[in-house]
Amino acid sequence: MLRTIIWFIHFGLVLPLTLPFLPGAKRRTHAARYAYTQKVAHAWANSLLRLAGVKVRMTGQEHIPADQPVVFIANHQGNFDVPILLGKIDKPKAFISKIEVNKIPIVNVWMNLMGCVMIDRKDRRQSLKAIRAGIDTIKDGQSMIIFPEGTRSKGGPVAEFKAGSFTLATSSGALVVPIAISGSYRVMEETGRIRPATVDVTILKPIDPTSMSQKELVVLVEQQIKEIVEGV
Repeated sequence: MLRTIIWFIHFGLVLPLTLPFLPGAKRRTHAARYAYTQKVAHAWANSLLRLAGVKVRMTGQEHIPADQPVVFIANHQGNFDVPILLGKIDKPKAFISKIEVNKIPIVNVWMNLMGCVMIDRKDRRQSLKAIRAGIDTIKDGQSMIIFPEGTRSKGGPVAEFKAGSFTLATSSGALVVPIAISGSYRVMEETGRIRPATVDVTILKPIDPTSMSQKELVVLVEQQIKEIVEGV
């Protein structure tokens, strides 16, 4: 419990320390801004992982294209998936996130600068508008991370992937890079408090979304990730 209390205190105190870096991010545009926000997010995320005692075993980094934006598609086991991917994938990127996260001070500013897509699941028109903005962001050079389950599995089976979230890939033409996350739920969701854990992150080979239908793409990515996470 003490680790959990210290972690949340750290989370609250470290955010104001990023404020001096905001002007530097705001005066940059496009690729320069994405690279700058990546550095800040990388340092912030890794500080959260170290304090929580999270060890990440990552394989397949060689599958990440270095010269173009991609759409990372990952299963979602727990809250620590976000800092894990922010801190351990060395490539500028943003997230699709529920709109409620936009209420967190300072975090919301950085997410907007990164090009994150805020989705209001209760407002279809807003969701479509946000998806279009995300497609433009990818075409502008920023990679995007999607959790197509729509919610955390918390250690349970991988939930069915929602096809709509794949529109970012099929409409932008960006390569899809599947990511299988195993064990992140043990950090927080398993016991309700933060505790050390080892998380395995497997990055799979890129898939060209233009080589198949969106339905076929969803089935293939879901199957590849399930084979690693569930061994099926």
